Amino acid sequence: MNQADIQQEKLIMELQTKISDKIIDKDEDEKSFHYTVVDWSTYVPNPKFPEGIDELRKVTPARIGVWRTGTRPLTKTILKLQLDHAAAVDAVNGEVSDSLLKEFNLFTVETCYENKEVYLKRPDKGRVLTEEAVKMIQEKCVKNPQVQIVVSDGLSASAIEANLRDIYPALLDALEVNGLTQGTPFFVKGGRVACMDHIGEILQPEVLVLLIGERPGLVSANSMSAYMCYRPRKGTIESERTVISNSNYSPQC
Repeated sequence: MNQADIQQEKLIMELQTKISDKIIDKDEDEKSFHYTVVDWSTYVPNPKFPEGIDELRKVTPARIGVWRTGTRPLTKTILKLQLDHAAAVDAVNGEVSDSLLKEFNLFTVETCYENKEVYLKRPDKGRVLTEEAVKMIQEKCVKNPQVQIVVSDGLSASAIEANLRDIYPALLDALEVNGLTQGTPFFVKGGRVACMDHIGEILQPEVLVLLIGERPGLVSANSMSAYMCYRPRKGTIESERTVISNSNYSPQC
């Protein structure tokens, strides 16, 4: 190997070492790039009424007192806003995993929502089940149960992913403790709250409980509610439903 080849190999080795060092540094940077709630928080420096700001912070999750740089919000305020907005978009466009549904032995039926775009523009489509769904429910479900449990993605699939494992078993335990029997649970894809009424017409339960993902906002994208209705039927008005709203930290129709 001549002197030129040795020099070239030496340069290549130095370059490889520098690249490796850069990759390690990048990995270390990425590992340390984790914000906590405190890291995201921003405060008004030297506020004139500190007690007033503290009181406001305690009673609202809204972005207040986030301060600014010049006439614009701080960089981390903008980043947090973009992060929460992205989470909300993902919640609406996401899908509940098949593994979660299998875990609780929930078969799937669909409403007439067609696709996400139609679902968002035409809420009425999410209140009516398809003919195939009606047939499947008639074939698989117990008729006239005391309590019929239904799960739906609604406007936040991530809400179901985040909450079902905690809420659903607790609900089953509560029914058992109180001596109440349940029907055959299932999952409704593309459901709106009023799909309860169509299901009520088919199965005629005493009570129907719908666990559904709520409209995500910039505070939480994982909000799930439990809607309950006594003998739901077509024509049921909203005041006849009871709702335990927003598990895991807004309602939809």
